[in-house]
Amino acid sequence: MPRTEAEWRSTWAEESAAERRGPSLRHPAAAALAAEESDGEAQHATSGQRRGLRAVGRHQEAEAAAADDPIAAATESLVRRLRSKQLSSREARDALREFGVSAEDRDSIIGEFEQRGYLDDVSLAELLVTSGSQRKGQGRVAIARTLSQRGIPREIADEALSVLEDDDAERALDYARSKVSSLRRYDEDTAIRRLVGQLSRRGYGGSTALTAARTAWREAQRGAGVGRVRFEES
Repeated sequence: MPRTEAEWRSTWAEESAAERRGPSLRHPAAAALAAEESDGEAQHATSGQRRGLRAVGRHQEAEAAAADDPIAAATESLVRRLRSKQLSSREARDALREFGVSAEDRDSIIGEFEQRGYLDDVSLAELLVTSGSQRKGQGRVAIARTLSQRGIPREIADEALSVLEDDDAERALDYARSKVSSLRRYDEDTAIRRLVGQLSRRGYGGSTALTAARTAWREAQRGAGVGRVRFEES
């Protein structure tokens, strides 16, 4: 029988200051933290083997409890995913759906995770915008597509994108400059066509990509001395 929201909240209610750093020990997915907590509890133990057995024992107990409760198993799996990758609330909800968790229970679990900060669409959207624009050299269109694919709500995505200045042309040119040196072995038409393709895959429009590619190519040619007129004093 699915748990009510009140039952879920009572399960999460009792927590110590240490538990606030992660899922409560009452949380079905506490197995991942059990081993970490055991290290602190076993500081005065004289045998490293004893500490290892304690951690393994707790992990096995948590796995057995999860096997008897599909919702616990689904929640434990979600916690493991969040340890390796930040997820949007929609991605987390989809993960729970794969385990057959009911819509009511999915909403309850997602609500608890959002309240605790395990899921934060605003933070994830800001991270994706920064990564896309600064590290990947993507344009606004490509970044917006990524936000949509990751399940970021439209209003949150628009707010995150608003920090970007309308300077796709400059970002496109910066990216083209970083790639043009590897294309010098090609003729002009081939090099520009390849640059335009790379820029287009990063979400830059046709005219923006073509202008950036041509500008970067010509700058590279001037820097290499191609077509440069040399003046000598007589």
